[in-house]
Amino acid sequence: MFLIIAVVSLLASLLTFFSGFGLGTLLLPVFALFFDLETSLALTAIVHFLNNIFKFFLVYKNINVKIVLTFGIPSLLLAFLGAWLLNFFTGTVPLFSYSISGHAFSVSIVGFIIGILMLLFSLWEVIPYFKNISFGKNNLIWGGALSGFFGGLSGHQGALRSAFLVRLNLEKEVFIGTGIAIACLVDIARLSIYSTSINKEIISQNYQLLISAIVAAWIGAFAGSKLLKKTTYGFIKWFVFVFMGIISLLIISGILNK
Repeated sequence: MFLIIAVVSLLASLLTFFSGFGLGTLLLPVFALFFDLETSLALTAIVHFLNNIFKFFLVYKNINVKIVLTFGIPSLLLAFLGAWLLNFFTGTVPLFSYSISGHAFSVSIVGFIIGILMLLFSLWEVIPYFKNISFGKNNLIWGGALSGFFGGLSGHQGALRSAFLVRLNLEKEVFIGTGIAIACLVDIARLSIYSTSINKEIISQNYQLLISAIVAAWIGAFAGSKLLKKTTYGFIKWFVFVFMGIISLLIISGILNK
């Protein structure tokens, strides 16, 4: 488990500099293999935030402050709402339960929502139609609100954020640096809400795993900052899409909703 999560953290953090996939998008399904969904979300959010802080200091010179304020403030505010809704639905009565060959499964509201979002955002990354979607410069405020809401709800914010920012024709380094700064704001919002319901005992019991994931992500981020260039990862994107698709269906069906 340690090795799997550390390797995925390193590779996912590296790939965030070259592809649309975010660290949380790739890491959440892996955590979900070993922990319940709420714990997986919390662990992923912690690694994601600390990794973004590390990346912030690597790219802060390339941040466009005006865009961060225009897009990032709405993201921050709506991320609170998304995270609050996630907390609200956590622990509620399951949507439905069923059994197969004597094995009982239940589908929670949180599991269903996260599974659907994982599936949708993984499709966003591999279907050309969605990849080519972009929005006008005048839509930055509501674009920030929309991406922030989904960032708070499930951590999936990168695809929507990129769709709005790409129309600004920013230099590659500015695009990445500004996106990281905005992601930090969303992480601050959702972690402040998640902290009220995070199982502190589970976090303390797995602090070594958490540290290994964070350090591995930092190594990946540092390597990515040094190797930053125009690169395509077609095979990797499709591999990740299939993996996320399988995990999301297992979550939606309740099999991974421990």
